[in-house]
Amino acid sequence: MGYTESLTKYTGNFIDELAASGLEHVVISPGSRSTPLAILFADHPQIKQWVIIDERSAAFFALGLAKETRRPVALVCTSGTAAANYYPAIIEAHYSRVPLLVLTADRPHELRDVGAPQAIEQIKMYGEYVKWFHEMALPDETESMLAYVRGRAARAFYMAQEGNPGPVQLNFPFREPLMPDLTLENRWGSHRQTSFLTAQDGIKRLSDDQLNRLLQLCKDKQRGVIVCGPQQAGKDLTAVVELAKQWQLPILADPLSQLRTGSHEKDGIVEGYDAFLKNADIRANLQADFIIRFGAMPVSKSYLFYINEQQDIPQFVIEDHRGHREPTGNRTEMIFADANQLCIDLIARTNTWKRSTEWLEQWKAVNGITKKHVTRNDDSKLTEGSAVRALMEMIPDGSGLYVGNSMAVRDVDTFLMTMNKTVRIHANRGANGIDGMVSSAIGAAAGTMDRMTLLIGDLSFYHDLNGLLNAKHFDLSITILLIHNNGGGIFSFLPQSADQTHFEALFGTPLDIEFEQAITMYGGKHQKVSHVHELRDALEAGYHHKGLSVVEVNTDRQENATWHQELWANIHQDIKHSGVNQ
Repeated sequence: MGYTESLTKYTGNFIDELAASGLEHVVISPGSRSTPLAILFADHPQIKQWVIIDERSAAFFALGLAKETRRPVALVCTSGTAAANYYPAIIEAHYSRVPLLVLTADRPHELRDVGAPQAIEQIKMYGEYVKWFHEMALPDETESMLAYVRGRAARAFYMAQEGNPGPVQLNFPFREPLMPDLTLENRWGSHRQTSFLTAQDGIKRLSDDQLNRLLQLCKDKQRGVIVCGPQQAGKDLTAVVELAKQWQLPILADPLSQLRTGSHEKDGIVEGYDAFLKNADIRANLQADFIIRFGAMPVSKSYLFYINEQQDIPQFVIEDHRGHREPTGNRTEMIFADANQLCIDLIARTNTWKRSTEWLEQWKAVNGITKKHVTRNDDSKLTEGSAVRALMEMIPDGSGLYVGNSMAVRDVDTFLMTMNKTVRIHANRGANGIDGMVSSAIGAAAGTMDRMTLLIGDLSFYHDLNGLLNAKHFDLSITILLIHNNGGGIFSFLPQSADQTHFEALFGTPLDIEFEQAITMYGGKHQKVSHVHELRDALEAGYHHKGLSVVEVNTDRQENATWHQELWANIHQDIKHSGVNQ
């Protein structure tokens, strides 16, 4: 048996096992050393391949694709710095718990650390940001080695999803020649239909004693708050809504909680808390007896102020699997249990509880005043807030929304009110970076049959312009609402804005460029609007346009900061005069 046949069968069995385990998508970054993986992935009949030249864009595309499909996605690259360009997306996948299979090709051992070209140290190069690393053996086609390679493929697929999902890395040393033999009829081995490795994970559930203890801590406390932070789209949270209803508690629902949209009951959902909790007096009058949080920490900085002022009350964080997402440093009890099952168990044990509605009604009244201001239609001027409000009016039911960081996600927090339309909302809130947002959103578009919308600022858009090629190359449809305020708008809300000497160069960072030519270069449709009714019409047209559609809104950073501050001041003043927060 020759080396080429060994290489083909070894790599073919690995890829076929991934397919048997359930892998549906692979994102390939072209290169020479990864030829065996790239060619055989492209040749496999069950796996869809996406070829993306820019490795950083490829990794974020895979991240968005995995978020939307809620399944592991494979990444393939050649040796050297190609693998290093995956790093930002791998960090994001780690913190946002997204399953990726990172398959890095490498020089064989004799070509490492000897000055060979395109050879860097790839062993555990992603450190603690991957859940599992394995250096693969050199290709061999013995029966034991084909069983080995299948076992590693199945284990990698399982590890990416097990517990808290995340990235794993397998490093493949390949000797030349690198071209596999596609004429081999048995290159996929046994072509299994079921995975080499099967595992069953049971639901984590609190014992009766643990449930009784939790209930004892909450039973006599009327002023509780349930918080739902960022959650995976598609996760069932109806039991959380039912628990809040039975206990007569408000739900502070983060925009990424997936609770602000959909057909479930929303009567107790408070979505305006970021606006009204900016006021210290309102926070003081809404102090809680206990807080129960599901999911990650909310986007809202106002909520952070709120809990930092209540360090001595019982606070519980519910996680499906072990992990620590509690940045406040407050005394906190972590509960590792299936959130849905926990709520069902608590509901069953408290169906005779009689609780006052006064506390919930206070939150609802404050929230109602906030919503009147936030939803007030004023078409006289197109602001960043009214642009996001118009987007929420026009976005199609059943579609997806990818939200950029900095001001974009905060404006969604402010202006996304509860609605019966179902919108899957994604954002890269693991590491909260601005890189890769375009690629992530287009990757999500690749994973859905529905329309995808991206809300993004000009700096984030510029940072990932290369990602637009993916929409053109794969003929994907996406509508982008580009908020162009010529720089980093969020810094106008921070103390740095008072430094007139250095602010623009270091924080405002104006680009002073027009994006239309870049958009048309990538085959996109571009329209700049200046009135709310034009924005609505442009979004409507964009949702019927096949391919890339970018709607641009130009704003002024300082005017935007002043507009937001006036909105918040009016909300706080109205709440104060109403007397509902006494």
